[in-house]
Amino acid sequence: MDDRHYAAFKNFVSVENLQPDEVQALIDRAEYFKRGGAVPKLTSPVYVANLFFENSTRTHNSFGMAERKLGLTELPVDTAHSSMSKGETLYDTLLMLNAIGVNLAVMRHSDNAYYEPLIHTKPYQHLDMGIVNAGDGSGQHPSQCLLDMMTVHEHFGHFKGLKVAIVGDINYSRVAKSNMEMFNKLGAEVYFSGPEYWYDHKFDKYGKFLPIDELVDKVDVLNLLRVQHERHAGDPNEAGFSEESYFKKYGINHDRYNRMKDNAVIIHPGPINHNVELAGDLVESPKSLYVTQVVNGVFMRMAMLESVLRGRHLGGLE
Repeated sequence: MDDRHYAAFKNFVSVENLQPDEVQALIDRAEYFKRGGAVPKLTSPVYVANLFFENSTRTHNSFGMAERKLGLTELPVDTAHSSMSKGETLYDTLLMLNAIGVNLAVMRHSDNAYYEPLIHTKPYQHLDMGIVNAGDGSGQHPSQCLLDMMTVHEHFGHFKGLKVAIVGDINYSRVAKSNMEMFNKLGAEVYFSGPEYWYDHKFDKYGKFLPIDELVDKVDVLNLLRVQHERHAGDPNEAGFSEESYFKKYGINHDRYNRMKDNAVIIHPGPINHNVELAGDLVESPKSLYVTQVVNGVFMRMAMLESVLRGRHLGGLE
């Protein structure tokens, strides 16, 4: 792949401003890495800090593996016992890490758009560090979005005209927000389903809301979502939630699975709650790409990290 096909960014915090050709360049690069393509050689060290202020298994460890494959050096940071517990701001924490030589920060935070004051600094602020967003509150999840795009592209070879249903707790899901925008931008036809009380009609500009049983045999991709209980404080619908009722009304059971088109697939950002959004014995079924998504996540995160290395001319990469 020629250098002019590489994506290059100063930071990677959202998919909102990504253009289709940039997304395709990232997919191509991730697929290249997955095929065993040569990893760029760093001629100077690059130091990265992973700061996860919310629990994570897949994203945290996937970024860690991607960093190792790229030859980056991780500086371990224990967020639970950092000086932020003493009142230090997130900006000042990063300023100190930057001052000791950290070049990149991969972060997950409970606040929506936590990264805005970090990438749009004020006079007399000197933070010179690439920010990679690993999820902000109910806002954006760019790496999950792009690994989902890679997984769908790998299966179908294109996006144009694909019918995609995003199903579940849409209003509270950062994955839903990133994916609805990106699938739409890449030419897919987006639908929504799940509890209507967890759907906001501001999303109507991206697609149409329909009952799950009107969609399951028509769509090419079922993008299932976990119910975001941790974000439901004050939501009156949380008190009456029943896993059995949710599964019956909206989950993919064997009947709905068997009604799917032969070449249709299920994707899910994880963690999966068995017998809530998907029958437990269908997690590794032929139409489920859940494990493939996890595999692809490492290679897409390599592509994303590399794009920031190139955007900041780190490691000797141009």
